[in-house]
Amino acid sequence: MRSLPTRFRRERTRVRHTSHMARRIVTACAAIALTACFSPASFAQSADAAGKAPAFTTKPTWYKDALIYEIYPRSFQDSNGDGIGDLNGITSRLDYLKTLGVDAIWLTPIYPSPQVDFGYDISNYEGIDPQYGTMADFDRLVAEAKKRNIGIIMDLVLNHTSDKHPWFIASKSSKTDPKRNWYVWRDGKAGGTPPDNVPNNWESVFGHSAWQWDAKTQQYYYHRFYIQQPDLNWDNPAVRKAMYDVERFWINRGVVGFRLDAITSLFEDPTFSDEDYVKLPDGSIKINAYGDKEVKTDKTDNLPKVNDVLKELRKTADETKGRKVVLIGETYVSSIADLRRLYGENNDALDLPMDMQVGFINKFDVSEFRKNINDAETGLGGNEPLFVFDNHDNPRWDRYGDGTHNQDIGRMLAAILFASRDTAMMYYGDEIGMVTTPPTSKDQVKDPIGITGWPKEKGRDGERTPMQWNDGPNAGFSKDGVKTWLPIPPSYKTVNVKSEVPDFDSLLNWYKQLIELRRSNATLRDGQQIMLNTDNNDVLMWLRKADGQPAVVVACNFTAQTQKVSFDLSSQGISGKSAKTLMKTPGASDPASLDAVELPAFGVYIGQVQ
Repeated sequence: MRSLPTRFRRERTRVRHTSHMARRIVTACAAIALTACFSPASFAQSADAAGKAPAFTTKPTWYKDALIYEIYPRSFQDSNGDGIGDLNGITSRLDYLKTLGVDAIWLTPIYPSPQVDFGYDISNYEGIDPQYGTMADFDRLVAEAKKRNIGIIMDLVLNHTSDKHPWFIASKSSKTDPKRNWYVWRDGKAGGTPPDNVPNNWESVFGHSAWQWDAKTQQYYYHRFYIQQPDLNWDNPAVRKAMYDVERFWINRGVVGFRLDAITSLFEDPTFSDEDYVKLPDGSIKINAYGDKEVKTDKTDNLPKVNDVLKELRKTADETKGRKVVLIGETYVSSIADLRRLYGENNDALDLPMDMQVGFINKFDVSEFRKNINDAETGLGGNEPLFVFDNHDNPRWDRYGDGTHNQDIGRMLAAILFASRDTAMMYYGDEIGMVTTPPTSKDQVKDPIGITGWPKEKGRDGERTPMQWNDGPNAGFSKDGVKTWLPIPPSYKTVNVKSEVPDFDSLLNWYKQLIELRRSNATLRDGQQIMLNTDNNDVLMWLRKADGQPAVVVACNFTAQTQKVSFDLSSQGISGKSAKTLMKTPGASDPASLDAVELPAFGVYIGQVQ
């Protein structure tokens, strides 16, 4: 779920690349392994007890080496033929994820929910929505993932509940109910009448006023998101205790971490005064996609008290002795300083606040990429960055595409993600090049914000379409003849796992090779990142450097023209002028020297300095 009112539009194969033929042989071996696991398997019930996490979580910094793979459960694999993905479907694809190199799966919400916001409106924090399966299915997923050394990360929605949650039903029943103060209630402005006397001009992220009138109790409740998602009152200690108990519940079921939804939105300015309006360069007020005068979010986002809760969440997670439970934040913030604060003054808050400032630049601007990556390297106090390029709330990576070089652009974006010093997070389907496929008419829209904002806002259906496993019926996502919850994109005929496995130049194999290279190369995994050739605005270049390890250089061509670059590493105390090619864009030549590296259109070169 977004935390800002404006959308950002936005088989592990060990590849040495010693020769073209060697690469073909290794990729062929990988194809055999991956082909064996891309079809859903029938998993027997595991005898493993729930509540145990993979062994790697005993390492306190396991998340720094990790690949986190986001799964939108509705769209990953349908196991029972109802057109909706489910937990057993995910379990059936674990071998694929293991072969790809995934360490942890982030599941968007699977709790019981009316599904107004497809699970982000939760009516029970300690259950499983029947459309996804049962708690036994969840326990089996945890156990089977553990066998493959894969951890499960839950999406923890702390800012709000569903209006059908028992807490809110009680809160709404009477002003004197014990749970009245669990939510944010306010009187209307004096002298007016509902619905025109809302407490202030605050707006919902999803359009229109953030206040909803309740005729029974004659007050308004606050909802930063949908009307059906009332905000919890985090100034109430009882709310905090209840949510920390939810955190403990899922830790005890074996999860390895939490992605904290809308975490910067927990608190509101206690004065409840109006926000300022967003102004355009000509001084007029900006009108958003929903026809509203757009307001700023200074009084509803990233307030100082958020960090108090983050520290308490961390303290609760750390009650689990002997293994590390990681806290990831959905953190749309405006500066590297704001991001740094979310780690905590003593690194006692979030482990991985999401850095959206790199992946959501949404234009090929070398200087901006360089600055934002360097900010993450130098401005976070040595903490681990978490770069994000796309997710279930934003258009997929193809928003960077030019229609001609999309495959190479996809390779380049993956290289930035996996060859940088960061924890890597990717979205299901990125590895095969799934593209954004928005509805073409309003009657096709499932996402309520698309219904409200059409046609300026088409909603988020386009980035949530079913996973494309093969070129058969329903792309292998569901059974033949089943109507899937969202349509299968036409691209599935050529963009799918099955067709890309045997193609050693496919995007899928590029991803697998990058992931394994990062895992096997200590410099790429752990080394310092230093920007190079900072006056070049066509090619992004950097050095990865680690004590006692060979240095690695990376170059990414941000243009559709061939570029020739040279690496001068003397200022870094490196005298080598040659390099062993680790990865390069298919068809590119190995450079004779680091003084003359030729990059094709949107080309990538990764080399180990000799």
